[in-house]
Amino acid sequence: MRKKGNYRKDHKPDLKYANVAIGRFINYLMTDGKKSVAEKVFYDTMDIVNKQTKEEPTKVFEKALENAAPTLEVSTRRIGGANYQVPREVRADRRFVLAIRWIIQAARSKKGKPMASKLAEELIAAAKNEGSAIKKKQDTHRMAEANRAFAHFSW
Repeated sequence: MRKKGNYRKDHKPDLKYANVAIGRFINYLMTDGKKSVAEKVFYDTMDIVNKQTKEEPTKVFEKALENAAPTLEVSTRRIGGANYQVPREVRADRRFVLAIRWIIQAARSKKGKPMASKLAEELIAAAKNEGSAIKKKQDTHRMAEANRAFAHFSW
């Protein structure tokens, strides 16, 4: 039987900035199908970022995603009854998704503030190469580096 085809999805840009990456970020931010709430949170975040950094918020957003995106990760491979953590390079689309996921997860884990301000803090921190999302990326890289001896198991 033939393998299922892998179809690329064409992503729609957001309404305010006409940016595909921002549109995808809003979709990941959305919970329970409430896109208008997610859009409001994100646009409030961008206003906060603009006030705090005095920079173009889309530039800060792109810099944060670029800094939080991992280049290496480990995947488990079973060989001869033993499981090995094999370091692998991360595909471009997966890099983007992981960066988004980690930034949103880091913002959600903070307590006591509205989501827009938590997300703004995390985006600004990631743009400066600090914060929880960057720590997650560094941990992933450290794990891949530690298991470099198993790189020959890569397939």
